[in-house]
Amino acid sequence: MIVGRRSFSAGISAFLAGCALDAKDGEAPKETTAPLGAPDVDADADEGNDAADGSSGPLQIGMLLYPNFTAQDFVGPQLIFAGLGDVKLHVLWKDTKVVVSDSGLGIQATTPLHACPKRLDILFIPGGHGTADAMLDRELVAFVAHRGRRARYVTSVCTGSLLLGAAGLLCGYRAATHWAYRDILPILGATPVSERVVRDRNRITGGGVTAGIDFALTISAQLRGDDYAKLQELMFEYAPEPPFDTGTPEAAGPELTSRARTLAAPGVERTRRAALAHAPHCRT
Repeated sequence: MIVGRRSFSAGISAFLAGCALDAKDGEAPKETTAPLGAPDVDADADEGNDAADGSSGPLQIGMLLYPNFTAQDFVGPQLIFAGLGDVKLHVLWKDTKVVVSDSGLGIQATTPLHACPKRLDILFIPGGHGTADAMLDRELVAFVAHRGRRARYVTSVCTGSLLLGAAGLLCGYRAATHWAYRDILPILGATPVSERVVRDRNRITGGGVTAGIDFALTISAQLRGDDYAKLQELMFEYAPEPPFDTGTPEAAGPELTSRARTLAAPGVERTRRAALAHAPHCRT
């Protein structure tokens, strides 16, 4: 992955990772938040020898890339995950080439899909302008479905939840996504929720783009405890004060929201068509 290991943020991540390893010395840190419930596991979930029960070995985290993903959806959570300590982070794509985001930033995959552990502690899907195409990529959807059925936690940020839905992983679950795409979730069997982070059993989904930090800190608290996640929040100085306070339709008001919906409309329509292609798969 193209990340400067000597950067300030990488140094903080390394420091926090050391704290996590110290905390795990002799005994794994106890969760201080309520458990999210057992993951869905089907009959052949015992294939392979990749444990994902959190009992031993590093946390296995799979973060999916696809063309035209949104970099911020990915980079914010990656920063928090990298600081969890005792983590094996797999940046996933069909090969190990650089995958270009919808803003032009490229991130290099580290693990091809076929080499991804069969059981992950966290399966993570970012959103992006390429979500609709990803939803129509049979190989990608099959991969998400296979690993998602076996993962300890199934997660996403922004429109990444729609790819989870296309893989049949959100049927009967509450979920978040970007506000402009929220009404697509019911097509995929999910109940849309207007919240920054939504937890329903072992599904954890974040809202649009910047919600990725809130989302990742929620998972950090689940895995390492509230105090550890609070330390991450402080070390990364996560104290947002938006200059205009127009980050939701409710705050922005009808006129600005209408303009934003017009800008988003072509992408929303493409994604809706992709969701409809999966709708029969998700009806129960």
